[in-house]
Amino acid sequence: MTNIDNLDTLIKMALREDIGDGDHSTLACIPPTATGTAKMVAKQDGILCGAEVGERVFSLVDSNLKVNLLKHDGEAVAKGDVVMTIEGPSGSILTAERTALNFMQRLSGIATETHRMVQMLSGLKTKLLDTRKTTPNMRLLEKYAVKCGGGTNHRIGLYDMVMLKDNHIDFAGGIEAAIDRTRDYLKAKGKDLKIEIEVRNLEELQRVMNHGGVDRIMLDNFDTATLREAVKRIDGKYETEASGGITDETLRAYAETGVDFISVGALTHHIKSLDLSLVKK
Repeated sequence: MTNIDNLDTLIKMALREDIGDGDHSTLACIPPTATGTAKMVAKQDGILCGAEVGERVFSLVDSNLKVNLLKHDGEAVAKGDVVMTIEGPSGSILTAERTALNFMQRLSGIATETHRMVQMLSGLKTKLLDTRKTTPNMRLLEKYAVKCGGGTNHRIGLYDMVMLKDNHIDFAGGIEAAIDRTRDYLKAKGKDLKIEIEVRNLEELQRVMNHGGVDRIMLDNFDTATLREAVKRIDGKYETEASGGITDETLRAYAETGVDFISVGALTHHIKSLDLSLVKK
């Protein structure tokens, strides 16, 4: 789970966005002294994620609310399972409801989709990676959800790994120049970061291998036959990653080439939220 200070900041922003100058629907019809109990129920099968976030939402809305987590992050849930119960001021439960659900449904959707794709790679060495294609300010939570689903995090941002993509290479004046400048920069800054470089064909791959100086090679938009040949040529000298145009129908075939990683941006930017609902108990 991400740092609690950052999490609180994110949740408070979400609550301000939703509540504004007041939850007038609740204020209008729920007596301030009313109390009650609600339960959050899974309406479909999946992998739960964000339970602690939801718990924190209720707590920040009203510290008098008592939340009991019955399911935890990374656990499988079935349709009809009660995920948590919330007891306390009825108005506070209603005010917190949507924000808690928004976080939990999206994170659980990511965890569920990741788990589904990881299962498709069962028995193979290839690891499933996420990307930087995340919701602004939600990256740490969304990458946490990928881990809950059994996936592996790629770099967190621009700061913890160097990735030399086609535009970097083109603007730098070529593969060799991009690598050399990067290594000089890291040495000058005293930074120990892994270097990954993207190649678009076997000719570019050979240039990287002839030059050296990287840790991982991303094989972008290769078909499976060309990817297999690339992995064979690399022969374990560098980590290998396949990316681009990989679908459910081709995922396992790509993994069977022996590539170390497959990165899938859709894990965090093209998912369906898991259906959860809050009802009066």
